[in-house]
Amino acid sequence: MAHIAFIGLGVMGGPIAGHLARAGHRMTVYNRSIGKAKSWAETYGGTVAVSPAKAAEHADIVISCVGTDDDLSQVTLGRDGAFRAMKPGGLYIDHTTVSARIARQLYVEGESRGLYFVDAPVTGGQAGAEKGSLSVMCGGSQPAVDAAKIVMQAYAARIVHVGKAGAGQTAKMVNQICIGGVVQGLAEALRFAQAAELNLDKVFEAISGGAAQSWQMDNYWKTMAADNFDFGFAVDWMRKDLGLALEEARANGATLPVTALIDQFFADVQAMGGHRQDTSALVRRITRA
Repeated sequence: MAHIAFIGLGVMGGPIAGHLARAGHRMTVYNRSIGKAKSWAETYGGTVAVSPAKAAEHADIVISCVGTDDDLSQVTLGRDGAFRAMKPGGLYIDHTTVSARIARQLYVEGESRGLYFVDAPVTGGQAGAEKGSLSVMCGGSQPAVDAAKIVMQAYAARIVHVGKAGAGQTAKMVNQICIGGVVQGLAEALRFAQAAELNLDKVFEAISGGAAQSWQMDNYWKTMAADNFDFGFAVDWMRKDLGLALEEARANGATLPVTALIDQFFADVQAMGGHRQDTSALVRRITRA
């Protein structure tokens, strides 16, 4: 069992850290809101730290799941960042969805300090985090990823080493590009079925077992039909992720015309007040016939 410092106890980080505690690892946790860290420690045990550096100073492994590039930079390289306190040979695993640029930067920074760094964004949503069934896409060196897999098995059903530093984040962008297109197609199909006055339950029964089937259809068809958008990944976070993909595409020369369009559709949903609604709220911008 390892001594693990966990930074960021939100809807994803909290359950992930919980699986590690239940697996028997010694846990030290840090969260920007200390009340959330104390609540987590009351449930799972472990120690609450007052800064990322204090959390990391005696840890073998540091894991983070925060919000943005700036958040990640602060908890790693800031004045009280974890990199300043980690022991040479330590392993840092980041589950935040951020830019490939900062992932590559932290890999280089870590290497200069004798640290291993793995960019390891996840997919599977809050439900996957709670069930311990996440999929993880990893970028970094083979020894670092091999070491990371040992602890990630506590909360992940699939762990794939995609490639060098930054490759995990780029693979997550691929994931989000796919999701955006599928959700938009699902929204248009639902509105089409409503305009045709079809029985939506029968339509779902007919098409969900064939080539049109998708995770999005299985989980959102009925809630979209009911105008209920309080499940899963928020529009604000999807816009952040698609922005990262579009930024990376400008750097690598890829063309993403549909992704750029759907990103603007999500902006429309934000303008309608749907910031915290799940991504299936795309259907809101398509007027019922």
